[in-house]
Amino acid sequence: MTTPLIAHQIEQQRFVLQLDGAEAVLDYQVNDNSINFHHTFVPPAFRGKGLAEKLVRHGLAWAKEQKYQISASCWYVQKFLR
Repeated sequence: MTTPLIAHQIEQQRFVLQLDGAEAVLDYQVNDNSINFHHTFVPPAFRGKGLAEKLVRHGLAWAKEQKYQISASCWYVQKFLR
């Protein structure tokens, strides 16, 4: 499996990896100058391949570039904020 590119769907406030017809997603919500990453999902067939970590690292890097105050109500993203 080649590593797919991450698409940023700004209107839907999410980052997406397309995977053989399925999607891995990182959802967020922006409020003024803060961002909350609230949901990650990787289809069961693609779990254990580091895709969620790739999405989260990409999303956090983007949020830092935008100078957002970053928070996470998603338990998985919280691990990267410690």
